[in-house]
Amino acid sequence: MSPHASHLPSLLLLPPPPHPATRLALNTAYEPPLKAAISKLRDDSTQEDGSVLIVALTSPFLTGSLVRQKTLPWPFAQSVLADLYSIISVICAQLSIPTDIHAGPGSVDVRLVLVHHDPSKPDPTDSKPAIEPNNTTIVDLATFAAAYHPWKYIFHPSNEPGYKLLSSYLKLFEGVQSLRQSQIVVVEGGLAVSVEPSASPGPSPQSSSHSIVCLGGTFDHLHPGHKLLLTAAALLLRVPENGTSTPCQLVIGITGDELLKRKKYAEFVQSWNERARNTVEFLSSILELSKDGWKRDHAILIDKDDDFVAHFRDGTIQVHCVCIQDAYGPTITTEDMDALVVSAETRGGGAAVNDRRREQGWRQLETFEVDVLDTEGIVHKSSETQDFASKISSTAIRKLKAESRSRI
Repeated sequence: MSPHASHLPSLLLLPPPPHPATRLALNTAYEPPLKAAISKLRDDSTQEDGSVLIVALTSPFLTGSLVRQKTLPWPFAQSVLADLYSIISVICAQLSIPTDIHAGPGSVDVRLVLVHHDPSKPDPTDSKPAIEPNNTTIVDLATFAAAYHPWKYIFHPSNEPGYKLLSSYLKLFEGVQSLRQSQIVVVEGGLAVSVEPSASPGPSPQSSSHSIVCLGGTFDHLHPGHKLLLTAAALLLRVPENGTSTPCQLVIGITGDELLKRKKYAEFVQSWNERARNTVEFLSSILELSKDGWKRDHAILIDKDDDFVAHFRDGTIQVHCVCIQDAYGPTITTEDMDALVVSAETRGGGAAVNDRRREQGWRQLETFEVDVLDTEGIVHKSSETQDFASKISSTAIRKLKAESRSRI
């Protein structure tokens, strides 16, 4: 992300999800502030690449008293991410706002970041911005404040949880960036749902983390479905301590250009290099931590046999983008892998990967499936809402670009 003021990303602070976190409850709580922030950035955008909105969803996601022994409930985390990206996709479909990366003027590239924060605990009286990562890719509010900056705008909901979260954040953000009052923007708050402690659900089951996580796709015109898949995969990483010789790895198989020549509107398919660079740029929003914020180059890209390798968090996380020419990629050529992340569309491919590994005498990959983006629980539905899933597909994005060119 560019450090120039006119190209800075904006931040939307969201308080913890309601309990239970049903789609209807999430939509009621988060649709108003999301729509207000996205609309303002759409109307305010003069940038060639559009605007970037980082949505920090805060909640006590992590458990564990020791910094290096944190665990998180992956099924719950990915489910909330899927619901929020669905809500975002519906909003953007209703407002005719492109959601893919670098989509041009008037577009809003929304990126969700999960931030560990427990509003029931008092704010530390002597806390200062400090980057203190743990063994997961989720960071706490203090680390987020220290590493994510500067901002164009900071949005927050106009309800009690929203103001409380803003207060906690600004205490930690003091001295990081000098803010004008006009940069702090209050937006409509959704309905804050509180549940009595006796009715609160029990603790969510914690998920095991992994040293090597893989996934695959075309990642053409990176859109909310891709963002969900990449974020969910990154949440499964077991991040080693700084100074460790072996980083954890996120291995991403990205379909080679040759396999995409017969796709619909193939002339608008992005090159492998562009798709890989956009993938790494998006992941930098989740994985990079630097006291210099956006001023630091988000990653060092190294071309390696047509592959890209990017390092984050002082080399403790490695993202390896591999050019694949078949349905399997490195999952059947590299034995040392732990987990595979799939969607409903690629579930069959995941089963085929494990079949091939079994034939080769290799251990099976633990498979994790992300939810699909849909309109379940959305209150204000329209024809645009019902059709949003097709509108955010890579094929639909290419079709829109083809239609735009034909009108010129």
